[in-house]
Amino acid sequence: MSNLNDEPSLEKIDDYNGKESKEKRNTVKLVIVFCLVVGAIFSYLRYTSTVDDYVGTQENPGITPTKLK
Repeated sequence: MSNLNDEPSLEKIDDYNGKESKEKRNTVKLVIVFCLVVGAIFSYLRYTSTVDDYVGTQENPGITPTKLK
């Protein structure tokens, strides 16, 4: 029969219940801010690009939005 006292508990985890170190907390904040900045840069580049997604021409208009009857 195993001893249940050997099982890990949440209180034994270093980061449980607000006990994380300032270094870990700052690292998490830095990663979140970095991801937000990178996302903002990509969003800016995406919305300011002048590339037109439409590749059709007057002779070959591509997909027509009207239904055929």
